[in-house]
Amino acid sequence: MSEIRVKEGESIDSALKRFKRSCAKAGVIAEVRKREHYESPSVKRRKKSEAARKNRNKRFY
Repeated sequence: MSEIRVKEGESIDSALKRFKRSCAKAGVIAEVRKREHYESPSVKRRKKSEAARKNRNKRFY
């Protein structure tokens, strides 16, 4: 759970910006997107394999 303390004299906009940044660093948004819908194990393996292939090709260029 991401939590920030609003500093005295700090605007809500800057506090919200810090909160969003801390959520992004903690990986909360990525985790939510990953869990939005169920993926079968075979689909997970296929995506993992495709990502590895893509990263491998990216390294050679």
